[in-house]
Amino acid sequence: MKRLFTFLLVVLTIGNTALKAQDADNNCVDYIPEISLDTRFGYSHDFVEGAGRFGGNGLLLNIDGKISPNFSYSLNHCLATYEGGDALGFGNTNWLTLTYENDYFYITAGKEDIKVGSFEYDTYDLDSYGEMNSLFWNNCSPWQWGLSAGWYPADGQTLILQCTNSPFSTYEQFNLFAYALAWRGEWDHYESYWSTNLWQYAKGEYVKSLNLGNRFYAGDFRFDLEYSTRTIEWSDAFTSDFTLMFSPSYEWDWGRAFAKVGWDKVTKDYFGHEFIGSNVFYGAGAEFFPLKENKDIRLHAIWASNTHLTESHYINVGLTWKMNLTRAGKKLINKLKND
Repeated sequence: MKRLFTFLLVVLTIGNTALKAQDADNNCVDYIPEISLDTRFGYSHDFVEGAGRFGGNGLLLNIDGKISPNFSYSLNHCLATYEGGDALGFGNTNWLTLTYENDYFYITAGKEDIKVGSFEYDTYDLDSYGEMNSLFWNNCSPWQWGLSAGWYPADGQTLILQCTNSPFSTYEQFNLFAYALAWRGEWDHYESYWSTNLWQYAKGEYVKSLNLGNRFYAGDFRFDLEYSTRTIEWSDAFTSDFTLMFSPSYEWDWGRAFAKVGWDKVTKDYFGHEFIGSNVFYGAGAEFFPLKENKDIRLHAIWASNTHLTESHYINVGLTWKMNLTRAGKKLINKLKND
């Protein structure tokens, strides 16, 4: 609790300083950081085990802001986890980045997600439902320290190069790195996120990966079709270890309905699956936004099953909410000025 009060005091101080800096800035850059706390709460039930419980998916702090017209920063830190841990240090930090960006390219340094061409893997934790997801999503953490650079060759197109610590690296094991070449493209009815990756697990030895994320739009419908493969030898890439998934969804002003079906084939346990064989995962769900003015509160209900992780039918019903501290801070500062 003491840490929370200290944090709120820091937020007010930052907000007041940013307001003064913005008033003095001739370029009209918004230096006021966007600060929020996100969390998700729900009830889960496994029908085969007959077991249910209430729980949360963490309390996440988000801070996004600008230092100058070209430099920006971003932080996402888990203040509390599902297991109840609150260890200090960067272990609970998902990303912490400083980015330089102009009209032609960007450079990012810090801790960020490894660039894997998959919309499932790219989704924010609190917007994803792990029981409906692939083995790779459930077993390979994306957060690593490193550098990335992106180039904008055309409108809506980004080519990305990245070098980070490998997902196989540990505090005791050094000199293991990961490399990514990714392409993101956006058109009216199609969006791509493709990548080829090298993840080093020993000196001169790499797990190679090809990831093809495809997203199609048709009115209010969206369809994700993704294929990923992981291998040590490219000759085995398309037949040994891969994930194929399809996820349709329909969105309207106050809600979204979605479903997913996928197939994992695993012949080598690269990421601690403790599983060899085929895993079929599937599920469906809906989300609802009860507020008209924003989407800071979201209700959800999902059903999921697969042949490996749950081996049964699973449901989760709950809600996600965002506490916008910047908006609250601005109102408080204005109130103090007017009083």
